[in-house]
Amino acid sequence: MTRTVDLPIWALALILAFAAVTFASHFLFPSVRWFIRRRMERAVAKLNTRLTRPIEPFKLARRHDMIQRLIYDPEVTQAVVAHARDEGVPEQVAFEMARRYAREIVPRFSAFMYFGFAIRVAKFISKGVYRVRIDELDEKVLEGIDPEATVVFVMNHRSNMDYVLVTWLAGRRSHLSYAVGEWARVWPLSMLIRAMGAYFIRRKSRNALYRKVLQRYIQTAIRSGTTQGVFPEGGLSLDGAVGQPKVGLISYIVDDFVVGESRDVVFVPVALNYDRVIEDRMLIGAGKTGVRRFRLRVFDVVRHVVAHLFLRFTGRFKRFGYASVSVGEPLSLAGFMAEHPDHKNEPTVPIARRMMARIRAVVPVLPVPVVAAVFVKHGDMDRNEVAGRFHAMVHDMRTRGAQIHMPRSPNHDPVQQGVELLLVRRVLVADGHRLSVNEEERPILNYYARSIAHLCPGELSQLDRSESGAT
Repeated sequence: MTRTVDLPIWALALILAFAAVTFASHFLFPSVRWFIRRRMERAVAKLNTRLTRPIEPFKLARRHDMIQRLIYDPEVTQAVVAHARDEGVPEQVAFEMARRYAREIVPRFSAFMYFGFAIRVAKFISKGVYRVRIDELDEKVLEGIDPEATVVFVMNHRSNMDYVLVTWLAGRRSHLSYAVGEWARVWPLSMLIRAMGAYFIRRKSRNALYRKVLQRYIQTAIRSGTTQGVFPEGGLSLDGAVGQPKVGLISYIVDDFVVGESRDVVFVPVALNYDRVIEDRMLIGAGKTGVRRFRLRVFDVVRHVVAHLFLRFTGRFKRFGYASVSVGEPLSLAGFMAEHPDHKNEPTVPIARRMMARIRAVVPVLPVPVVAAVFVKHGDMDRNEVAGRFHAMVHDMRTRGAQIHMPRSPNHDPVQQGVELLLVRRVLVADGHRLSVNEEERPILNYYARSIAHLCPGELSQLDRSESGAT
């Protein structure tokens, strides 16, 4: 027992390494995790005192625990058995597939990453690229909602900047969790998005097991009161108009709702609009081909970033006009079910259509869309004619209750701003005081005009493809 044992250096080093790992995993790491978690809980408790809607315990649960809770859900278990039977595979194989789906969907939320980093970055990017017309979501809208209800922001989808803009605008009031598509599943962007509490979805998946895992995750989050952000169009608008709803995610929420038993769900319509959508040419091209394929290529990202920095350093960069957000009238799910008992069995489609109608009603009216609409309606004209018809169109929309978002300062002429932004992009061509449409760029003009066409009934009917729906 006391004899000396000779060991080679490499064996001693290996033994010490295993001992260090064992000590760390059994004693050091748990203590460090406990210390960090305690500090995080105190920080979140302090943060919750200034949030209109505090961070729910559901968002702070360990990701491993959430995955386990999801895959052992009774409905997911039934779906596993059905998948194994239908595909002719062992149940253990189907169970591991469900686990993989759960790991793919469940985010790794970090309050520090979201409130300490993501919101600051979102604010920096938003203000660096646009003149943001609204600084925060309407306080009265959120304060008037039952604090026990789950809030779901329902938004039109104009640009990938929507995520950045809404994260900043909503971040001062609450954490916002939303679904993102496969485009964001690229490292290191995927890590940042997971830490912000977003979850990935396979929009075109028809796998019943995958859909069940996704459904149960969303329903569990809604039951727990987690504030959600939903883009019911299911993808970016390819023609500029507010599209028709795809009821997939909304149906998950509505199907799990039981009148008198479930926590109320309040849908808040949010409308976004831009003087310039960064991806507009790509979207218009996708609309022509009918192929939605937006691959994020590193080379393109680096090229645009370098070009942007060059313009910044040389003082030649000009922001892309206004980016604006409007908030419409909230819709209580419990209230809707009580007022419309005839929709009790199939409420999803009527609710989705009503929400899209409320979004259309509050789409911000900005300089570029109005200038585009004027040229679509009247054709070529001189600058004085543009100004007169611009103000007449804005006045007409204002009398109908549209959300007019124009420069507040009298030193900034919205007509000139809108015209100049289109001239820079060669959508309009100037010949002295005469302005004409560059026919090669007419799709760009139609794209921006179509964003407000539904607010000009009869005037731009050839562009407005949307249905009015119920309000």
